[in-house]
Amino acid sequence: MNHQTILDWSRSTKRLVVVSLDVVLALMAMWLAFTLRLDRLHWPEGIQWVVYALGPVLSVPIFIRFGLYRAIFRYTGMAALTATAKAVGIYTLWFLGTLLWMQWMQWEVIPRSVGILQPLIFLLLVGVSRSIARFWLAGLGNDARHADARLLIYGAGEAGAQTAAALGSTRTYSVLGFVDDDPAKAGRSINGVRVYGPSQIPNLVSQENITDILLAIPSASRERRNEILQTLQTLPVHVRTLPSMSDLASGRVTVQDIRELDIEDLLGREPIPPNPALLARNLTGKTVLVTGAGGSIGSELCRQIVLERPTCLLLLDHNEFGLYSVHAELQTLCSAMGLAVELVPLLGSVASHARVAGICSQYRPATVYHAAAYKHVPLVESNPAEGILNNVFGTLNMARAAMENGVGHFVLVSTDKAVRPTNVMGASKRIAEMILQALAASTVVQFCEKSAPSGVSNNTIFAMVRFGNVLGSSGSVVPLFRQQLAQGGPLTVTHPEVTRYFMTIPEAAQLVLQAGAMAHGGDVFVLEMGQPVKILDLAHRMVALSGMSVRDAHRPDGDIEIAITGLRPGEKLYEELLIGHNPEVTEHARIMKAREEFVVWAALEKRLEELKQASSSNDLELIKTFLQNLVQNYQPALIDVSN
Repeated sequence: MNHQTILDWSRSTKRLVVVSLDVVLALMAMWLAFTLRLDRLHWPEGIQWVVYALGPVLSVPIFIRFGLYRAIFRYTGMAALTATAKAVGIYTLWFLGTLLWMQWMQWEVIPRSVGILQPLIFLLLVGVSRSIARFWLAGLGNDARHADARLLIYGAGEAGAQTAAALGSTRTYSVLGFVDDDPAKAGRSINGVRVYGPSQIPNLVSQENITDILLAIPSASRERRNEILQTLQTLPVHVRTLPSMSDLASGRVTVQDIRELDIEDLLGREPIPPNPALLARNLTGKTVLVTGAGGSIGSELCRQIVLERPTCLLLLDHNEFGLYSVHAELQTLCSAMGLAVELVPLLGSVASHARVAGICSQYRPATVYHAAAYKHVPLVESNPAEGILNNVFGTLNMARAAMENGVGHFVLVSTDKAVRPTNVMGASKRIAEMILQALAASTVVQFCEKSAPSGVSNNTIFAMVRFGNVLGSSGSVVPLFRQQLAQGGPLTVTHPEVTRYFMTIPEAAQLVLQAGAMAHGGDVFVLEMGQPVKILDLAHRMVALSGMSVRDAHRPDGDIEIAITGLRPGEKLYEELLIGHNPEVTEHARIMKAREEFVVWAALEKRLEELKQASSSNDLELIKTFLQNLVQNYQPALIDVSN
């Protein structure tokens, strides 16, 4: 009978077998105790039969009480052995007490030493039986030969040891060694698995045919992790990771915790911790509205906002599924963390002034984060009229509704593509910025629409936050590359020199919230994105850290090809964050304030009315002309007017 046959037994059958085994071990321990005490082979007589029966009668209920029959032998470790020792300890007290009572009752004399010897032998037999079952049922002897992955664990600390224990119960991974930076640990072993120094990794990979390296260093700094990844990048191994220490707070590592490298690892930059005072300034105890709440940035803004305990969070999106998903997720988050935040999902488009004005009138938000936008460059380039109606006039609708209803702070989520744009998306976002700059400079604003009042007093503080690409968002290059890697390639790069600024979604959302809290009116904040990343280098890095090689002219037998597809319409080689120069510093190390020129509202409004008419009639040639007249340094690609 092999171990897989036993694993296929029902749970009740397994428990019955284990209980029967413990009964046999209790009787065997009793026989050995009498034999050792009497110094001869023993056969029970008289009242001794009652003593033999005491073993199973007392031990089985106590073991049940301590949950020893709920444990799965393949996964048992020190915790289960400790519980077994405690159970046998309680059993010892009951068993020895019963023997003493029998002597007090002047029954046939039973040696009191049996009351000590039998529990000690019983504990030894139970512990050995559990250990043998664990190793045999886990099939550890066959893992190295049959495992799908031959693994090194980088990190011989608690997380690494727990990971090895979790992996020991699977046939997917065979743990062949630990690696640790601490020289004092090199040469030692953890549960029979040797610990090596980092310098030995290349030889181990070669000699032991290592296929995977798992980073089990959740407390290491981003800088240290990046240094390790640089050394592993040249090796033909797949590098994966465990979550951060905060994600492992439960103290138990499972196989499900193993995942692909964090986006932060690919970025190779240490995020700056947020300033709690700035985060809470416009959020705690207030009603907050997020437009585009179902999108990548909007949903992350919502996650960060609820943690600051607003009274009410309004979620506005025209995408029903996206709105449903983020609302359900936030409900779960609030319930798990005990957050008393009212969550209001609102279906609607920012392109409808009546809808957004009605929302602001009904709920009176104190702060608005306007993240709703069409942001995919090729799609907006192919649909310029819709892009402008949503990005430009959706922003104007929201800003106007905010002013009419006394919203205190209004923060626009902008983009680096608004700087000297070459595409409609970037130009539309720059006009959205200009609208808020013009409105911020006006104390009383008049609108052309007949339905609007003659003048609206402006007490709203407007601000814009401009940043580059966010890793992991819809349409981001990292999820695309991972999908292409899983399909065997090729990885598609538009141009060998295309370069982008990158930031993670959580970091971008935190900085947006903090920047908005520093606004005084008309501010254009720019997030410091670190050094720009060449997309081709990112592709090479992801291929290497997946344990594969790039197929090119120098290595025709490589695993993954990187294909250059050509720049898409409106796409730039390099992105910028500033139109002007000499940005101002702020109280946050990663947030700058730009000095940007704008058009006053009286002049801007007339040109916006003309742009709106051109967009409503889908006059693409006229749209292009108006964009060139409105946006400084706009250098458009040709808009396809054949549709």
